Amino acid sequence: MRKILLVLVVVAFVMGCSEPPKLERKFTINVSYSAEVDSLAKDGRLLLMLSSDDSNEPRFQINDGLNTQLIFGMNVENWAKDSVLTFDETVFGYPYESLKDVPPGEYNVQALLNVYETFNLSTGHTVKLPMDNGEGQQWQKSPGNLYSKPFKIRVASNGFENVSVDLNQVIAPIAEPEDTKWIKHVKVKSEKLSEFWGRDIFLGAHVLLPKGFEEHPEAKYPLMVFHGHFPSDFGGFRTTPPDPKMKPEYSERFSLEGYNVIEQQEAYNFYKRWNEPDFPRFIIIEIQHPTPYYDDSYAVNSANQGPYGDAITYELIPEIEKQFRGMGEGWSRFLYGGSTGGWEALAVQVKYPDEYNGCFAACPDPIDFRAYTLTNIYEDENAYFYKSAHKTLEVPSHRNYLGQIQSTLKQGNHLELVLGDKSRSGQQWDIWEATYSPQGDDGYPERIWDKKTGDINPKVAEYWKENFDLRHILERDWDKLGDNLKGKIHIYCGDMDNYYLNNAVYLMEDFLESTTDPYYEGEVKYGDRDEHCWNGDPDQPNAITRLRYNSMYVPKIMERIEKSAPKGADLTSWRYK
Repeated sequence: MRKILLVLVVVAFVMGCSEPPKLERKFTINVSYSAEVDSLAKDGRLLLMLSSDDSNEPRFQINDGLNTQLIFGMNVENWAKDSVLTFDETVFGYPYESLKDVPPGEYNVQALLNVYETFNLSTGHTVKLPMDNGEGQQWQKSPGNLYSKPFKIRVASNGFENVSVDLNQVIAPIAEPEDTKWIKHVKVKSEKLSEFWGRDIFLGAHVLLPKGFEEHPEAKYPLMVFHGHFPSDFGGFRTTPPDPKMKPEYSERFSLEGYNVIEQQEAYNFYKRWNEPDFPRFIIIEIQHPTPYYDDSYAVNSANQGPYGDAITYELIPEIEKQFRGMGEGWSRFLYGGSTGGWEALAVQVKYPDEYNGCFAACPDPIDFRAYTLTNIYEDENAYFYKSAHKTLEVPSHRNYLGQIQSTLKQGNHLELVLGDKSRSGQQWDIWEATYSPQGDDGYPERIWDKKTGDINPKVAEYWKENFDLRHILERDWDKLGDNLKGKIHIYCGDMDNYYLNNAVYLMEDFLESTTDPYYEGEVKYGDRDEHCWNGDPDQPNAITRLRYNSMYVPKIMERIEKSAPKGADLTSWRYK
């Protein structure tokens, strides 16, 4: 009997000391939409967002920086009204890969459907992609997208379940900009692009007219092409001083108080300079060429996006020159831009050497893929991690001028993977892929690397090299291109570019300075400790020079015209006072 009692005491003691059973954590959020917003079945990318920041809606707080909030994404096909889709811990997310990793706390929850449309391509493929609807491929505010109003939930220690989100809002259409005395808006149907995409595709442009355009019908004008991201209207031009009622806003990027006032003042200063008696008379255009992959096409012919380079050069620009008395000759056309626009300016000059007479490429996207930011796509095996036998170190993707890191290559690509698979995120790494890659068997771009792991595909890298590595193309074809590019290439970059774009510029400079027969006769300059997007003025900070693109290259353009205009060219009709 004593033995039995002893055993019972021991058992009771052991049971009393053991941990209580853990409660199962559950994570489910159900999403649906009703016929009140749309009665048609939907294709697209369904996004679920959680935010611990009350300053704005969650959809406007998703980014690649340190202040990002949470997002999870899934594809939907033929999603019917009133049917329910469930987000659980298996759905991939950013910066937490699973809902089960979300820390306890209070969050605003919101869902949004980025709607896809069906395209029957001339290549024989059928793809589903988000059509631009006048917003420049911004999923947060694309007209026609469905979304919910934010509301609060609490993530407890055991998770959450049975949360329901109703997509009961539709983003409204965007009004077209109106013509003014100075700025006109052009839209042209591209036959080349319409054939590729299997539907009508239009190119647009905002056209800034010179002083005296109506008073001088005899004048014909050179053309300045400002490449860059999707412009809602012509930027940096204002006919009145800054609004005195406007509340000054602090720019965190430039550490400047009242930067919105500075922007308006610079726009007004440009208007005054544009009207000075001795200022040369030009036509300036900003192009609208969004694609189903991004807010612009990168202005070149592409296996996945179609012949945008030809469409812009041979359809849009001649129509603008016809309507607004452009000279319509290669010697009178000039390209400039920064970042995306910097790459485009250089690429278009290289791809169409006779059609343009000079490019001014500021902080260009990678122009040598041995420095695809910090990745050498030809020699590295993995883009996300440095090679090491015993350490795991992620490759950074963004820094400030002191070298402090805000994000990594892996993090940025994982965000894109949440926003859309098959290069459909509408973000930076995916548009490079959509532009540079061959078309896959499924009709979508082939991956340069595995989006989850970062493992590089060397066959795709080789395709990129031969078709879009601008340094390689110039070096490979200099004997054919050199004479037509002499004096036309100008590149500017800060040596502390936030995205490490200066590394590729160094490599390009090495080649350009090595050229002979002919020597390239252009310039490459660097801004000391300047970030993205330094564009060539050593006397002003980047916060100011980025607002002066439309005037800062004019002296260089005039010098180029004087040196290169063919005999008998019109150098006077457009130089009136």
